[in-house]
Amino acid sequence: MDGSPLTRDRGESAYARIREAIRDGALAPGERLTEVDLATRFGVSRTPVRQAIARLESEGLLTHEARRGLTVTRPDHQQVVELYVMREILEGAAARLAAQHASDTEIAAMAEIVEREPAVFADASALAAENQRLHGLLYLAAHNRYLLRSLEQLGATMSLLPTLLTRDGRAEQAHAEHRAILKAIQERDGEAAEATARRHARAAQKHRLAWMVGTVGVPLAAPGSAGPD
Repeated sequence: MDGSPLTRDRGESAYARIREAIRDGALAPGERLTEVDLATRFGVSRTPVRQAIARLESEGLLTHEARRGLTVTRPDHQQVVELYVMREILEGAAARLAAQHASDTEIAAMAEIVEREPAVFADASALAAENQRLHGLLYLAAHNRYLLRSLEQLGATMSLLPTLLTRDGRAEQAHAEHRAILKAIQERDGEAAEATARRHARAAQKHRLAWMVGTVGVPLAAPGSAGPD
């Protein structure tokens, strides 16, 4: 494989563009992909696309499925559980650090986003965008590059899941949770900020799993296995 700087630059560009398409939903979970299709779509040769695919597979955003080939990853129940476990840990840490290190300007910017949320409760795409801005600013306000890197990777994988903010009153609930996180950060209370951020992640997980059970169901217990309590 050509390892020249130009080839690496093209591979990096292809990676960034494909990853962004996954994040934006232009490449949907479960969608079948090929090197040729991706090269044509993004106007590059197959070599940088091949490099990008290898990297995206290692990050879990692309998957090789039996009989289907390469697809955009469609997280299953266990993967969703694992994602939200890590989200609770990382966002809790980010909130604690933000309470300690966020500038007054960063806190004011978060407050503006929180105050704008009710105006877009009924608009799924606008609400999702505001939610991403708020969480992104929270991550930056933690002022920890290593935590930020982990959160960015988690966010890329979470983007494989459709937004549920406008379903079953979740918008109003999430807004109240955001206000609680913001209040703790404004008061520079790291312990409270972490606790409220963790509760927010657990509430989101509960809402997500309820939606999954309602839409795709749950696997039946294997014959002879113990049933639920």
